[in-house]
Amino acid sequence: MIDGGVLDATIVAVYDQRERRAQAFADAVGADGAVVVADAGEVVRLCDAIWVCTPTSAHRSAVDQALAHGCAVFCEKPLDRDLASATSLVDAVAASGISSQCGLVLRSAPVFRALRDLVLGGALGAPMAAIFRDDQYFPIQGTYGSRWRADVAQAGGGCLIEHSIHDVDILRFCFGEVDSVAARTANHAGHEGVEDLASVSLSFASGLEAQLSSVWHDIVTRGSTRRVEVFCREGMVWLDNEFRGPLHLQTSAGTEVRACPSPRWVDELPMADDEIGLAVRAYVEADRAFVDAVSNGGPPEPGLDVALEAHRLVDAAYRSAAGGGVPVDLRSS
Repeated sequence: MIDGGVLDATIVAVYDQRERRAQAFADAVGADGAVVVADAGEVVRLCDAIWVCTPTSAHRSAVDQALAHGCAVFCEKPLDRDLASATSLVDAVAASGISSQCGLVLRSAPVFRALRDLVLGGALGAPMAAIFRDDQYFPIQGTYGSRWRADVAQAGGGCLIEHSIHDVDILRFCFGEVDSVAARTANHAGHEGVEDLASVSLSFASGLEAQLSSVWHDIVTRGSTRRVEVFCREGMVWLDNEFRGPLHLQTSAGTEVRACPSPRWVDELPMADDEIGLAVRAYVEADRAFVDAVSNGGPPEPGLDVALEAHRLVDAAYRSAAGGGVPVDLRSS
């Protein structure tokens, strides 16, 4: 799977707190010669660039070790468990001058790039409202194979910070800056400090209003699913598949369905043609962008500054929920 003929790069070292998981990863990607090592420090000593995909609470330690050895860093979202810690991490990386990228992978999804281009192009008139539903089964079962997301000390929160940080970022990516946020959260599964329901209202500087519903349920036959509807003055557009679409468009002239394919080089990679394989395609694009930027000396995108803005939106939502849903004005913060 790893030898797709796209990059001159090699997986050199793999670490996981559970050695069998590290070995399983190395075996799954066909990383010939990859060494399963005993700690994260050994990874950075052997590599030029690292991917930090640990539980959230372990991000900072891994990033600090990478900076100490001059390794470029791809850090998964959320960067840390809260805004203050995420800010500190971003400041440390910026001070080091090390190349870095965050794992806000929806920005690499063809359907969201198409949505952004369509809205910004102005053909549908001024955007007015967006309705965003994000749901999946509680990610401590099924394909996840771990339980750390039910532990607030490791995750920092629940569906809002762990999953819908993607959603607030992609809304900002498509519609611009947010003026205020109001939210309510609830906990049905009973994991302390880990919300499994979040209802968030975002008011944009452009005048657009967005409603986000984020749910972690126990319907194990239903994986990560996002539905988005956008109403503009002269048309509406919606999607049901968060990675490749298609994008549905309706105007006074009628309806249209627009395909949103991945780049040809992505589809030519030896990946499964199922839901997991489909989702992996967006990660492949993000990973290649990181390696290309590091190799060419350019700034990787999206940078950690982009992730920090998503953290600010999540933080505002949590503050609003703690205050009973009172809107938080971001223009004065």
